[in-house]
Amino acid sequence: MTTTAHPELHRPYSLDATARRRFEDQGFVKLPGVLSPGTVRNYEPEITSKVIELNTQRLPLAERDTYGKAFLQVTNLWQHSEVVRDFVFSPRLARVAAELLGVDAVRLYHDQALYKEPGGGMTPWHADQYYWPLSTDRTVTAWIPLQQTPVEMGPLTFAVGSHRFVHGRDLPISDASERELQRALAEQDFPVLETPYELGDVSFHNGWTFHRASPNGAVNPRRVMTVIYMDADITVAEPVNDNQRGDLHAWMPGTAVGEIPATPLNPVLHDREA
Repeated sequence: MTTTAHPELHRPYSLDATARRRFEDQGFVKLPGVLSPGTVRNYEPEITSKVIELNTQRLPLAERDTYGKAFLQVTNLWQHSEVVRDFVFSPRLARVAAELLGVDAVRLYHDQALYKEPGGGMTPWHADQYYWPLSTDRTVTAWIPLQQTPVEMGPLTFAVGSHRFVHGRDLPISDASERELQRALAEQDFPVLETPYELGDVSFHNGWTFHRASPNGAVNPRRVMTVIYMDADITVAEPVNDNQRGDLHAWMPGTAVGEIPATPLNPVLHDREA
């Protein structure tokens, strides 16, 4: 499939100071109308086509573990499609990420499609940065639903303000993380927020913000594209678990501890000084 990049992806989104404060205070922000419905519909067929083509999950839903039931996961689709590359490399999205993080420039960590099938299970409580060997918290994930996403479909649920809560940062996505973080977050009285997404809404969450998603009780898959950004000056930290060692090899190849991951897989997508 070929298509012309939608011009909206190159136009800036008007981000106000209130949104930036919410992100810093709460660890996430859901922004209305970051993309028009037409823009999302322009790219959804190609993203979905690549998910179907590249998906390696072959087990029936009932035979998978909790992680496998949570979603079909396909990473770095941008390497397989110029159309998806246009979407992932959007200056509009990258500029929002940089402004929320309060940095001059951001580079790509990787993209990731997360498709929760009809009947797909919960996504347990977790923090994304458990998987990332990075030296600071200047990381953010853009969560972009490719359809209107009511609560029954399993949108993200955030623990408000949990990006400053260090307990549980050593837990991968699992039944154990669900049990332990459900208990610990409740003990700390973190408000829990789950809201539907209109088509074109995009949420941005800090790498250490704890979040989960309910099962998909709808008849259609919950199709979501994500783009993970990091401060362009961030450096690689010493990996502390096998998942981080795997991520370093896969997403920042050849980068040593203490170096900036300026690899071909990690291009700068927005630079205020450029």
